[in-house]
Amino acid sequence: MKQSQLCCKIKRKFKVTTDSKHRLPVAKNVLDRDFSATRPNQKYVGDITYIRTQQGWLYLAVVIDLFSRKVVGWAMEDHMEASLVNDALLMALWKRKPKTGLIWHSDRGSQYASESHREILKDYKIKQSMSRKGDCWDNAVSESFFHTLKTELVHHMNFKNRQEAKSAIFEYIEVFYNRKRIHSANDYLSPEEYEHNQKIS
Repeated sequence: MKQSQLCCKIKRKFKVTTDSKHRLPVAKNVLDRDFSATRPNQKYVGDITYIRTQQGWLYLAVVIDLFSRKVVGWAMEDHMEASLVNDALLMALWKRKPKTGLIWHSDRGSQYASESHREILKDYKIKQSMSRKGDCWDNAVSESFFHTLKTELVHHMNFKNRQEAKSAIFEYIEVFYNRKRIHSANDYLSPEEYEHNQKIS
């Protein structure tokens, strides 16, 4: 990430996705930029981004497993309320069934600090971690994924509506990124190939 000098989202028409000016509880930065993981379901990171369509904005929330950089949860809606990030995290928990002790890192957005989100973390015994205020490097892996998504897909498209964007992003994540796109952190294997190789080694 640092070698590529990637940090914040590309400067096109800017739309704020992080509302950190709230009085909700803010978690400590437990992750502290340690993006390594020795096994799956040890550390997850997530964030929200936005995609322009002719119908209006589409918001995408993702959950990424730091072990393989696999997108293990995602949700897309026409809003960025707490339910958006809740749905993305619940997808990851349903699919992966992590053991107690998972670290879940995000920015300080009100969605991640919301009572409904904190209830999910409590129910699943997940340790919450949040970036320092205004520091995109603290969530560099999520930022890098969104940069890749927009560079390889979104900026080449002119989506007519949100459904068209949803279909394209679903295909990018589930068919291409997780299964086929190589990643330097995975010894130049795709996330699924890397996890498969670790299981049989």
